[in-house]
Amino acid sequence: RTNQQDIDAVVDCGLKYVHTFIATSDIHLQYKLHLSQDQALEKAIESVEYAKSRGLQVEFSAEDATRTDRDFLKKIFTAVTKAGADRIDIPDTVGYSTPQYIAEITKDAIEATKLPISMHCHNDFGLAVANAISGIQAGAQCAHVTINGIGERAGNASLEELVMALQCLKFDQSWETNIKTELLYEISKYVSKLSGMPVQPNKAIIGENAFGHESGIHTHGVLSNPLTYEPISPEIVGRNRWFQVGKHAGAHGISAMLEEYGIQPDKDQLKQILTKVKLIGDTGKHVTDVELVSIANEVMGDSKLKRLVQLTGFSVSTGIGNMPYAFIKLNIDGNEHTATDYGVGPVDASLNAIQKITDTISEIRIKDYNLASISGGSSALCEVTVKLEDAMQNTVSSKSIGEDIVITSVQAVIDGMNRIMLKKLVKQKRHNN
Repeated sequence: RTNQQDIDAVVDCGLKYVHTFIATSDIHLQYKLHLSQDQALEKAIESVEYAKSRGLQVEFSAEDATRTDRDFLKKIFTAVTKAGADRIDIPDTVGYSTPQYIAEITKDAIEATKLPISMHCHNDFGLAVANAISGIQAGAQCAHVTINGIGERAGNASLEELVMALQCLKFDQSWETNIKTELLYEISKYVSKLSGMPVQPNKAIIGENAFGHESGIHTHGVLSNPLTYEPISPEIVGRNRWFQVGKHAGAHGISAMLEEYGIQPDKDQLKQILTKVKLIGDTGKHVTDVELVSIANEVMGDSKLKRLVQLTGFSVSTGIGNMPYAFIKLNIDGNEHTATDYGVGPVDASLNAIQKITDTISEIRIKDYNLASISGGSSALCEVTVKLEDAMQNTVSSKSIGEDIVITSVQAVIDGMNRIMLKKLVKQKRHNN
């Protein structure tokens, strides 16, 4: 805002930099500010001059710049530059611009002011990152971004997408962002957790599916050379690739997934496993890691897969006026572990208690939980699917079906823990050999 009290507050906080703005588009001037262009111009100049008089560095934004009359936009940028502004920001406030127009008005601003230019792009039409790149190509030195693209309405340009695009795509020039890209996924998860805003699975760079493969053709290609179907190595952004088993799965992908558990079927056995997987996939379902291992055991006649985690004790308590409470006892690789915890319901309490144990011994986190009813009535069967992840980003999916939601949920997690710990054990043995 162009408010002197705001500027005073910045000074009182001991800060040296202020970003002041006023809306400049006709629709904002008429319906929000009830000002003429000349009045808005006067307020902008006064605000910048006052901030400079208080010893501040000043960045000035013309809010809704991309819907502002182009001549007036150049006029107000020129005026605030003469008033002492140190940087100009071009906000695409409702994501209304195209990359071509962004480039044009960025060049206008550079020509009119000779100051450093910032871009502030919203994603209402899905063009925030493209517009930010266009502005940078036209000479802007800064882009306002947010982790996971969080922002008003459809969000802002996302940090992870813009950084990786500038670093990896082919442009006429190159830019240094000084971002530690290997931390992008970790900070994305952290922001998602704190904000309560889940990341869409198909989001570029940090979405769950960004480095996931199901199609047999794609999986075969990735196993031969990851760059066939991945634009960058997932490790660059702190990720691991993974393979999904479904109706599009191929023998190479299934073989690679089973090998992670130390299971090596012969050619005929692999063909039988693939047939069973496709039968499940044709129903519209994906096959979890636990189901895949179970299918392999059935085909290979081996049901002696080592269970590193066993549920040896379990009870829950809930009722009106009582906070749901759970007791869990697990035998993990021969050692007994117990935990108790509370939750918003008996399932939550049980999973919290399990999480207490895994936090202390194996750093396995419950990433996703999904509950579905697969029959009707008060004794309906429920299907619980969970996804687990360890500290090394090994992930497994597990499914359990039963009549009791709490027991079924606990069993799904225990089955998943067995698979993720077995996967880790197999990797350790290979490393030692």
